Amino acid sequence: MTSDLRRRVAQLLVVRGSGHWSDGQRRYPRWELPNAELQRLLEAGVGGVILLGGSAAELRLRTDQLRRWADGPLLLCADVEEGVGQRFEGGSWLVPPLAVGRLYGRDPQRAIELAGRYGHCTGRQARLLGLNWVLGPVCDVNNNPANPVINVRAWGEDPATAGSLASAFVRGCQGAGVLACAKHFPGHGDTSTDSHLELPLLPHSRARLEAVELPPFRAAIAAGVAAVMTAHLQLPALDPERPATLSAAVLEGLLRRDLGFGGLVVTDALVMEAIAGRYGAAEAAVLAFGAGADIILMPADADAAIDGLVTALASGRIARERLEQSLARREQALAGLGAAPLEPVEVALDGLVSAAEQALSRELLELSLEPALTTPPALPGGPGVNLIRLDTALNCPFLPAMAPALLRPSAAGYGACLIEGRSRSPWSGDPQAPLALERLPAGPVLLQLFVRGNPFRGSAGGDEPWPAALAQLVAAGRLAGLAVYGSPYLWERLHPLVPAGIPAAFSPGQMPQAQAVLLERLGLAAAALEGGFTD
Repeated sequence: MTSDLRRRVAQLLVVRGSGHWSDGQRRYPRWELPNAELQRLLEAGVGGVILLGGSAAELRLRTDQLRRWADGPLLLCADVEEGVGQRFEGGSWLVPPLAVGRLYGRDPQRAIELAGRYGHCTGRQARLLGLNWVLGPVCDVNNNPANPVINVRAWGEDPATAGSLASAFVRGCQGAGVLACAKHFPGHGDTSTDSHLELPLLPHSRARLEAVELPPFRAAIAAGVAAVMTAHLQLPALDPERPATLSAAVLEGLLRRDLGFGGLVVTDALVMEAIAGRYGAAEAAVLAFGAGADIILMPADADAAIDGLVTALASGRIARERLEQSLARREQALAGLGAAPLEPVEVALDGLVSAAEQALSRELLELSLEPALTTPPALPGGPGVNLIRLDTALNCPFLPAMAPALLRPSAAGYGACLIEGRSRSPWSGDPQAPLALERLPAGPVLLQLFVRGNPFRGSAGGDEPWPAALAQLVAAGRLAGLAVYGSPYLWERLHPLVPAGIPAAFSPGQMPQAQAVLLERLGLAAAALEGGFTD
């Protein structure tokens, strides 16, 4: 009986695995299980894997392998909020959702149509690669520009925009044959801390939640979203003791009873510090499941989580009825995917990115490029300095050696100089003239800033002195041009400081294709070695 109970409980866990084939290729071995451990857990009944890393071709081979190892049908998911290519090279990497949200204010119908195509592109490519669950859309309302973790991942900065576009994404994604997931319930948009690092506090009343945070989730539920992911944050107005992920008042009370959601409730990753820093692996899983979660995502220790849940069910701490309800919801979600077989590997990869999806990628980049209607003056010729700011130069997916942000300025005589966001080396310590210009080579400076909110960074980049640095370059007569990738908030602060006659542009995307489109606007043509980034 205990053995059967363990296998049934194990179906409700989703563990982390690498999209790469071999253990030595794992990018994050702290969280990604080695193959022997992953195979053991799947054979023991664990019901899902969240994947990250590798190419699209590797991912398809990997998902086939995981299905062979598994004891039963698997939930195979990935955080591909910005298209499959965001995580798996070879798929479509689309502009961040907030770019579509900003278009909504000018042309709502076109934005809704684009969000639907965005969702369908993501879902179709995920399915071809063997995934059946897209962990998106983000339904948080990013009404706090300093939000370090949601930021441009949100579909809107107000409830109406976020709800309209997130629900369009849901319809497009699930129409392509995969499950979608609305996150992070009941709303992570108005926080200034990152739940990957600490537990954020949302001090709002229930009335405020009804007005701002909840409408996008209501819209996604009305659109038939298959799953809702919890947020690791404290809401004293709903539960003064436990974070939302572990709160029956939030999950059973607000989400199931008040919003009427009957699908899968999945926790955000339980290894995140907001939970793991306060609870052990077993107790976190038990509290989340007891509060109303169906799927336990990335427990800090899968075996301990299973042990804890089995003990809680066997002792009566949690009613067996809860287990049956969650298993039934999981089975219903999988049944909703239909029984269509996966295309053969060659067929799937040959047709991975359609011509229409290539056109969508380009259309989104061009629509969200600023300035949208005017052509800035061309960048002056070198020799000069290509000063690039990015979070880290290590394992940076948008800046490979052949990236347009490197090659195009180089062809114009601008040598690259990289600044890492946490580095002290370029800063002088003078708040009025923060760049230590004497440490840079001589000549005009093309300033390229890759700044956006990202998990684990703890900052959206707004705390760095770029307005003063820009003014310093202007005063010294050295600013040749400005390119901002990612944060519309930083662009809005910097653009008014750029004198007329100096080229400047913004793209919400940071990927090589976004660099190509933006630098094309600044008059920098494709370099010989650049590859197909303009597709």
